[in-house]
Amino acid sequence: MRGFFVYFKNRFMNKFFFLFLLLSSLIGSAQEINSDAAEGPFSQLIIRGATLINGNGAPPIGPVDITIEDHTIVGIQVVGYPGVAINESKRPKLKAGGHEIDAHGQFVLPGFIDMHGHIGGVAQGADWDYVFRLWLAHGVTTVREPSGRGVEYAVNLKKQSAKNTIIAPRILAYTGFGQGNKNQISTPEQAREWVRQNAKNGADGIKFFGAEPEIMIAALDENKKLGLRSACHHAQLSVARWNALQSARAGLTTMEHWYGLPEALFDDRTVQNYPLDYNYQNEQHRFGEAGKLWKQAAAPYSTHWNNVMNELIDLDFTMVPTFNIYEASRDLHRARRAEWHEDFTLPSLWKFYQPSKISHGSYWHFWGTEEEVAWKENFKLWMTFINEYKNRGGRVTTGSDSGFIFQLYGFAYIRELELLREAGFHPLEVIRAATLNGAEALGIDKQTGSIEIGKDADFVIVEENPLQNMKVLYGTGAIKLTENNEVVRVGGVKYTIRQGVIYDAKKLLSEVKEMVDIAKEKENFKITQPGN
Repeated sequence: MRGFFVYFKNRFMNKFFFLFLLLSSLIGSAQEINSDAAEGPFSQLIIRGATLINGNGAPPIGPVDITIEDHTIVGIQVVGYPGVAINESKRPKLKAGGHEIDAHGQFVLPGFIDMHGHIGGVAQGADWDYVFRLWLAHGVTTVREPSGRGVEYAVNLKKQSAKNTIIAPRILAYTGFGQGNKNQISTPEQAREWVRQNAKNGADGIKFFGAEPEIMIAALDENKKLGLRSACHHAQLSVARWNALQSARAGLTTMEHWYGLPEALFDDRTVQNYPLDYNYQNEQHRFGEAGKLWKQAAAPYSTHWNNVMNELIDLDFTMVPTFNIYEASRDLHRARRAEWHEDFTLPSLWKFYQPSKISHGSYWHFWGTEEEVAWKENFKLWMTFINEYKNRGGRVTTGSDSGFIFQLYGFAYIRELELLREAGFHPLEVIRAATLNGAEALGIDKQTGSIEIGKDADFVIVEENPLQNMKVLYGTGAIKLTENNEVVRVGGVKYTIRQGVIYDAKKLLSEVKEMVDIAKEKENFKITQPGN
């Protein structure tokens, strides 16, 4: 237990700093943002002529007209056939004061849900106005915040988002277990009391890192009684006595990343095969050895592997793999040289990413070929489990965990979609993981997650077909060679619509670039590579 709280303290700050930060952040978050990137909601909005990808796995259909009143979908009407003139008399009529979007030849998808989205961070120097713009510019309309600067901070932003007083996605606030407590939680009753207080504070759920079994059982039980949901990053400090399968049995609703899952799949050992000079506080030890963990688990499709998977599915357990946040482990150069860093990564964030013995996730002490090869194999085994989990009816969702390890908000989310595709998901399955599956996991599928009458108007509009090439969803677009041998950029989200508010995605990105340019000018900063 003591080790867990050392981790907790390191990750979330001590109580005195937390109180100071909370006060300052609450003051900052009360500011409204001036921007011409947003308009609406309108009394009526009609999206005309789009090809619809509705999020439930159904194939595209179009052209369709989608009618929204205030922020609710009230009509979805097929208005013709591809390549055939539309009979205007059969289309919904625009009322006085209404607004239209001409989406002929374009694609409309449900708004994306980021199941693991930290709202910036003090160490990263990334504030909510920067982060929210990047998310919305990439079609993310709902974010589950899995702990961070405290429940008050997240709930305050959640309320402002709901009122449309700030540019922001819908927010669900999960608090790190024990966060804000004066003393270490050491008994089941203390755990239950903290859970009750967390609910009173307005949290939507809890994120765990692990604890003593009796404390985990008590906290999860109390949380379930209150009707709240939960997540867990099964940290190595606790996972030897409490793995993902035990969490699922106790009522955990989602697991983050993959820690705790290989441990549930062990059949010839009880603990990870740690080198005898291993130290958890050494980040290269931590991540380097993590890259060997899946090879220590039961082989794919073995009896034990199958049994664990099937039980997790029976328990309605949700996977949030966050593949992208570990991609630098298998290809550091790729992550470090992503083309969007120059224009959209803050100087403070770039500095945070660099090799360091004290920054979480900056484990490039002497990262090399052997580590990357191990991680490539790790990914293959991990992806095999996740794809088969989906195939057998298990719920898989999309989360990014951006702000660490060279993964930038928004851009990293789109990369997560690509990695699900690499794992074996059909593009329509990827979109369902990013939309309806996330909504179901959060218990908001009656409100969002698919494009259906009665649901909120949460949409992504893009000019290119994302099923053919998901790279068109990146803010930087996709590279295309024309028939005239010209190199052009196509795509990038055109509009993100959240509860009827229309956001011009490209304008949001230009505002982010301006923030970055100002920060660079102030510091006379230029991106350089480590050691140069």
